[in-house]
Amino acid sequence: MNYDYLVVGAGLYGATFAQKAKECGKSVLVIDKRNHIAGNIYTEEQEKINVHIYGAHIFHTNNTEVWNYLNRFTVFNRFTNSPVANYNGELYSLPFNMYTFNKMWGVVTPQEAADKIEQQRREAGITEPKNLEEQAISLVGKDIFEKLIKGYTEKQWGRDCKDLPAFIIKRLPVRLTFDNNYFNALYQGIPVGGYTQMVEHMLDGIEVRLGEDYLANKEMYDGMADRIIYTGPIDAYFDYKLGTLQYRSVRFENECLDIPNFQGNAAVNYTDRETPWTRIIEHKWFEFGKDSEGNDIPKTIISREYSSEWKPGDEPYYPVNDAENTELYAKYKELADKVPNVKFGGRLGEYKYYDMDAVVASALDFCRQELG
Repeated sequence: MNYDYLVVGAGLYGATFAQKAKECGKSVLVIDKRNHIAGNIYTEEQEKINVHIYGAHIFHTNNTEVWNYLNRFTVFNRFTNSPVANYNGELYSLPFNMYTFNKMWGVVTPQEAADKIEQQRREAGITEPKNLEEQAISLVGKDIFEKLIKGYTEKQWGRDCKDLPAFIIKRLPVRLTFDNNYFNALYQGIPVGGYTQMVEHMLDGIEVRLGEDYLANKEMYDGMADRIIYTGPIDAYFDYKLGTLQYRSVRFENECLDIPNFQGNAAVNYTDRETPWTRIIEHKWFEFGKDSEGNDIPKTIISREYSSEWKPGDEPYYPVNDAENTELYAKYKELADKVPNVKFGGRLGEYKYYDMDAVVASALDFCRQELG
């Protein structure tokens, strides 16, 4: 035994545990099968722009402990997520707020907007929403559902809105104010210098080996440490013997443009069904002000995102937490609970759609149990 802990995966969960374990005087080895740290929050500098290689990640939380913890390793800027919806060239504000309602219906007061939504909800005859479509119409009315939700959601999930559970849309902010901030979070921002730099600081002084495939050499790695912290896919750990858990995956089409400003915003969602991509990210606006700083860089980098059904070999992004997959995960968890000296953690290890702050909170909770 060379180490107290072997951490499989250098993403947020693994980095948080490794940092706290080292702080407690434990010996730790972190391995990752990729050639970089930071998992899916990995950012890479290109043309003086920190590009979110695995899609946009905007940190937001109401958890003061998590916020204070991460601020030990980075400084967050004041980025506020205010996406724009593009429906066949018509631009609308997201989240749904008074700007959206005014553009959609010409209403001016919150009462007029509320009356319009209520009218459309009544006309649809919805009392107890049974699926995403009914939930969306009851929240914002039929017009907004048809233009700004239906096409985007069906591209994102590859399923008809009537076949998706209502809870997916419940956390969508709807405001009868002119507040353009997508998140209801006390703290929000992007790490100055990118997420990779933040994770580098977390892993400072800890041995990290990249390009190391734990599952390909499991017996050897298990012999190197007293305890294993495993953050990979739980079904892969058991060689998929009960079946494969489903995910949605995302494909990115990146382009470097010889102009300083492509869309004037970090995120524009394409909500019509005909446009094949779900959104375009313009990376520079995560870290630069929209006036002078960003335009001083003569180029810009954009990413078109295409959602797809996951298949082996693809990157798993969003767990499909429907009844069938939840039942299968429960069976894998039963197996996992019987594996001595291995902790399954993080988005893939727990088959859970975690926001970044929840990943860190989960890791910190486990550190308290494990490390005292």
